[in-house]
Amino acid sequence: MKNWIFLCFLVFLSGCKGPVEETYFTAEKAKLIFKRTEDICNLDSGKLWGTNLYGPLMFVDRDSRKIFANQPDNDGLLKLKDGIYYGLYPRERIINIAAVNFGGTYFGMAPLPNEEDDYRLTTRAIHSLFHRFQQSAGINTEYFNAINMDEKEARIWIKLEWKALKKAIGSDGEEQKLAIRDALIFRGSNRESFPKNVSMENRFETYEGLATFTYLLLTTKSQEEYESRLFEYLDRIYSFQSYSRSYGSIHGALYATLLHDKGFDFKTITPYNIDLGNLVKELYNIELPKICRDVAGSISINYEISEIYNEEEQRLKDIRDRLNNQVSVFTSEAVVLLELESPYFDFEPEDVHFLDTLGTLYNTMRVSDNWGKLTVDKIGCLVSNNYKFLRITAKGLKIDKNHIYGEGWQMILNEGWVINESGQNYYIRKLVP
Repeated sequence: MKNWIFLCFLVFLSGCKGPVEETYFTAEKAKLIFKRTEDICNLDSGKLWGTNLYGPLMFVDRDSRKIFANQPDNDGLLKLKDGIYYGLYPRERIINIAAVNFGGTYFGMAPLPNEEDDYRLTTRAIHSLFHRFQQSAGINTEYFNAINMDEKEARIWIKLEWKALKKAIGSDGEEQKLAIRDALIFRGSNRESFPKNVSMENRFETYEGLATFTYLLLTTKSQEEYESRLFEYLDRIYSFQSYSRSYGSIHGALYATLLHDKGFDFKTITPYNIDLGNLVKELYNIELPKICRDVAGSISINYEISEIYNEEEQRLKDIRDRLNNQVSVFTSEAVVLLELESPYFDFEPEDVHFLDTLGTLYNTMRVSDNWGKLTVDKIGCLVSNNYKFLRITAKGLKIDKNHIYGEGWQMILNEGWVINESGQNYYIRKLVP
């Protein structure tokens, strides 16, 4: 009788746990996406970059950190089940679209989209595999922060350049050549204003821009579909309040499109710190003025300059409103201050908001550094413009050994690091032996 009562009690408890949360990314879905990605890469078969891009590939669920891979790792960390290799991605490591060494094998890593979308799954797979190809060519993962692209002047020039590039891609003959010339003049004007950032901009545009170009080209079936997807992505980034962490992804793709339309051999691109705009200039035989700013103003009226000015004025107003309504959390209330030493960031570009001299506000973010790992889900965090410091609210602060929690965030500290209170604020520091 007692055994029967105990059994009923266990059944009752199991029923109280509620439904088990399942991801849409089942083994069947994973195999379908892996097969589709392999077929796309085999169809190209190295024509674009000289090698078949398909190789070790993993999708990672950000919440559970569950890995779905197409092949095993060298160290046997991944286990085969239902035709898919499963594992868990370490919590101290950042999840983003990149090439990663996991278990002694370099995988292309793609975060799972929050919602099921076969197109996004496939493009993320190609995107990550292209970064894996870049890594194999000696091009290491970079985290770009083109903060000059959040200056009002730079944003005006880049918007003018985008409008001219879009016109160039949609035209031909002399009209196209004139639009390319205008785009390069706007580009030159921007770089004349911010000469110290040119090298980093070139790397950003080649590293992320060529990845965008590659996955769009390989996953679309016609020129019309390609351009539709390209311009859809351009419109999305155009609307962002900050371009510092996103502009290169579309910018390089626009110039790569013009190169591809002219029959350019991308296998000749080496090293990757090249100027895609200069390659377009040479391929289309474009002549530019000695000083681009001398003529940029006069041609800007052909590209809706008044509308762009209005957009940027509204953006500045929005920034001022955000300063008044939201940023006081990080400037006048208690905060936890983290010093950034060797940070790795994971975020969505649309969640980035430039706040002038105060820095950049990230609505959500995941950061790993020497001190550990931080996940920000709500309220946001404020990062200084020199990317040396990060602030999060100290409201609701709780400490449980190396786990620290606050309103909208949680942190895991590495061994040898502690949190100390100083006045109303808190600081993360390393213990001195």
